Amino acid sequence: MKGRFSKDTFAQTSKIVLPNDTNTLGNLMGGQLLNWMDITAGISAQRHCNRVVVTASVNSVSFNQPIKLGEVVTIEAKVSRAFTSSMEVFLDVWVESGLSRKKVKSNEAIYTFVAVDQNGSPIEVPELIPETELEKKRYDAALRRKQLSLILAGKMDPEKATELKALFVPATIEHSEK
Repeated sequence: MKGRFSKDTFAQTSKIVLPNDTNTLGNLMGGQLLNWMDITAGISAQRHCNRVVVTASVNSVSFNQPIKLGEVVTIEAKVSRAFTSSMEVFLDVWVESGLSRKKVKSNEAIYTFVAVDQNGSPIEVPELIPETELEKKRYDAALRRKQLSLILAGKMDPEKATELKALFVPATIEHSEK
């Protein structure tokens, strides 16, 4: 199966925050943003594997600042790493005021999707080829997050988590005696 580039998985959605999307403080409801992110991330994952995908998990979401009524929300998603049948998708959320048109990063999130066949069974996906420094950084971090998730779920022996161990266990330096 031929690998695919991260840039080819790019998906972008823009929405204006309307009164029906807000809470009593006039801020975008978190659940609405999660819905918009899920759809955008799903499109990104589908672009990677050209198959039906299902949301497996929402791994991380940060709500760094409120998004106000009338602001424009732009969600950008790219697959950050592909595993056997799953894909991690990293999302950046930008907010722009209608008057200033200044874009500010508001939130980010990480979702995981699984490609499935017509019976809903997981199927293999192509590998991901990162190109830019940011893509490579997110690609490397995705393996650490997956290993941590597997350890916490009891599906991986912590001793086999090579990427995580590298963060905490100093490399041994061999000295040759002369």
